[in-house]
Amino acid sequence: MQFDSREYGLALHTSSPELGLAVSNFSGKIRSQTWNLGRDLSVQLHQYLAEFIQPQTWSDLKFIAVAKGPGSFTGTRMGVVTARILAQQLEIPLFSISTLAAIAWQTFQKDSILSDNLALQMQAQRGQFFVAIYGKQENLIECLPDTVMSLETWQTTLETWKNPYKLVKVSGGLGNSAISLLELANLNFQQGNSPHWSEALPFYGQHPVENYITKNGT
Repeated sequence: MQFDSREYGLALHTSSPELGLAVSNFSGKIRSQTWNLGRDLSVQLHQYLAEFIQPQTWSDLKFIAVAKGPGSFTGTRMGVVTARILAQQLEIPLFSISTLAAIAWQTFQKDSILSDNLALQMQAQRGQFFVAIYGKQENLIECLPDTVMSLETWQTTLETWKNPYKLVKVSGGLGNSAISLLELANLNFQQGNSPHWSEALPFYGQHPVENYITKNGT
């Protein structure tokens, strides 16, 4: 499949009650928008997506990026499923990118001289936390993959971490990192990566759910 005539990338962020969409041709044309839809996200996603894509069309897309979580169970699943269906029908690559990775990239972009690792933590259920540690060179470096830890285990991990780090407590406003999803996907696309839509799986920190998605597809 040749993508030379397709200029745009599209990003969907549905891992929180705030829907985030972004589209760009990476040559100066970029649009992004967020909507705080709350529980209505599941029923309004497709309408907002159809309206947002204009004046571009689906045939203008060369790849899609989607937030794979962690985050809201329902919102994350809906975003990943929607992105998988679109990528399958359009026959284009689908980049599934960590919610925490998008926040890390956004933080690095805001502070261009930041050289420390970023240690990200986000509240999970039952008193646990979604955590990850990222570094940055030309691209984002995954130093500690997204995982779920108790606060005590996380604190021990940070106490023994060998590199300088900045702690980022993630809460709310996740939709506005859709641009970061798009930028990370484009970096990987430019490096020749072209992931198949079937590789995109949501991350909930709960393996049985991931296995269900894997076995049953979209």
